[in-house]
Amino acid sequence: MTEAEELPHAPQEARTVFGEFFPEAVRYAELLADAGVKRGLIGPREVPRLWERHLLNCAVLSEVVPEGVTVCDVGSGAGLPGIPLALVRPDLKITLLEPLLRRTNFLQEVVELLGLDHVTVVRGRAEEVLGKLPPVHVVTARAVAPLDRLAGWGVPLLRPYGEMLALKGDTAEEEIQGARAALSKLGVVGASVLHVGEGIVDPLSTVVRVEVGESPGGVRFAAKRAKAARPSRRRR
Repeated sequence: MTEAEELPHAPQEARTVFGEFFPEAVRYAELLADAGVKRGLIGPREVPRLWERHLLNCAVLSEVVPEGVTVCDVGSGAGLPGIPLALVRPDLKITLLEPLLRRTNFLQEVVELLGLDHVTVVRGRAEEVLGKLPPVHVVTARAVAPLDRLAGWGVPLLRPYGEMLALKGDTAEEEIQGARAALSKLGVVGASVLHVGEGIVDPLSTVVRVEVGESPGGVRFAAKRAKAARPSRRRR
């Protein structure tokens, strides 16, 4: 690596957040800084701020994820936020959903190297796996798309009364306002902005919480989900 791409030592906050899985978090950071950059999964300029901007920023999402639930990380990319969340929360059953082969290959390697038995890597787009993957309690996402489009992908994957937790930036409130009509059609019953990571990250991580009622994705997706779930008839 060049000097500009050198991975800094882990801050004390990382030891606090990752606890007994701190060594695995360090290994993941090293993988991101090396293979992640070489394979084009993250930019080289992100390496000096991997801990604060990426690993810790994602790990603190655990503050608002219920215990023992199923999670689908949509558009997982290099594994953010799914892998930091998995390191902090071994009680969760997490699916990393990613359409690109080079990324899923990287994710599978990371999962195996870190021994994350509670994490599964699935290659595909959200709309492709609808009805094929069991509905989950929580969908997570980070920097994937504007909220209205992201909700269209993530909300239909939820169980009734589940929630989508999306890491967003300073425009989170505006995104919610602009997406209200789209969210309503998707069966969303509530949307709010949360701030997590007090004492760990500065600025705090911003999370948009989207809660659904008994019909995640609305009527159209309920029909689509039911159709996808039917066993296909083999031609004789």
